[in-house]
Amino acid sequence: MAIKNEKSYEDPHINDLRAAFEHRATWFYLVLDEARKKGLDWEDFARKAIHRCGCFHGDVKLPKTEDLQEFAEAFATDNVKKIFEMDVNVNENELVIEFNYCPLVEAWLKQTDNEEDIDQLCDLAMEGDRGIIDVFPKFDMDLQKTIAGGADRCRLVITKKD
Repeated sequence: MAIKNEKSYEDPHINDLRAAFEHRATWFYLVLDEARKKGLDWEDFARKAIHRCGCFHGDVKLPKTEDLQEFAEAFATDNVKKIFEMDVNVNENELVIEFNYCPLVEAWLKQTDNEEDIDQLCDLAMEGDRGIIDVFPKFDMDLQKTIAGGADRCRLVITKKD
């Protein structure tokens, strides 16, 4: 199954932001590739480091809230929605975000055609989001599908715990 990730947004500012995401995703891939060449397993260090980064961002960049609407506004800002071509639906108990484009996948496809690596890179990158959600004890996160895994879009569901 070939990964499809077609760019359709043409705002120059958003394209500049996408390029910045791609740049970071490129060095993310290259750092992990060099680690692999030295015999290191990505899982041994990358997942924990990225999770710590997510926790940091959850602590310092997002409002301390139990309200999913308030969280959604801070987590999925207007620029982020445009960069990832997000469809965002939120109510008091559930936040559903569908990503129709991923600049990280775009960058990884330029580095490798190894779909398993791209899927693993995506899961590692999503560890940042898992870290963010871990800072919010009233929320759970379910990454249901990903572009990197061959789906037509990513689907992230954040629910409020009872």
